[in-house]
Amino acid sequence: MSADSATAIQRNQVDLLDFIDWTGVECLNQNTSHSISNALKQGYREDEGLNLESDADEQLLIYIPFMQVIKLHSIAIKGPEEEGPKTVKLFANKEHMGFSNVNDFPPSDSIVLSPDNVKGKPEILKYVKFQNVRSLTIFIEDNQSGTDITKVQKIVLYGTT
Repeated sequence: MSADSATAIQRNQVDLLDFIDWTGVECLNQNTSHSISNALKQGYREDEGLNLESDADEQLLIYIPFMQVIKLHSIAIKGPEEEGPKTVKLFANKEHMGFSNVNDFPPSDSIVLSPDNVKGKPEILKYVKFQNVRSLTIFIEDNQSGTDITKVQKIVLYGTT
C-alpha cells in the first residue's frame, strides 16, 4: 500500500482544492474559533498552528460540494498524534446528513487511519465508488486516543475532473 500511496499524486491526480464550491462547505460540531477553513483552504492548511477542532465531542461531519463533477482518487488527512482522526467514513453525493442519520447510510468507503496515516500520507480510496462525485461528506467518527476533541490540521482531496 505504501508504494501506491507514494505514487497516488503522480497518476494525473491533482489537488481538488480549486474545484470546491466554498459557499456550500459546512462542518457540524466544529469549534467556531478552529473552523473547517483551517484544514481545507490553501495557506491555512499549511500552517502548523492552525487546525479544525471538534466542539462538543470527538465527532466531525464535513460537507464539501464541488463546482463540477469530479473523480476522487485519494485523501490525505493530517492531525496531531493523539487527537488526530482515526475512523473516517466517506459518502459520495449524500446531502443533508446529520449526526442523527449518518449511520443510516452505508459509506462509499471507510478508512481507519494509523498513526502513520495521520501524518498526512494519502489513503487510496475505492476509486470505483467515487466516479461521479458532486459532493463529499466526511464523517470523522473518533480520534487516535479516544479523547473528546479531534483536531485536523490538513485535508487534501486528490482526483481528476
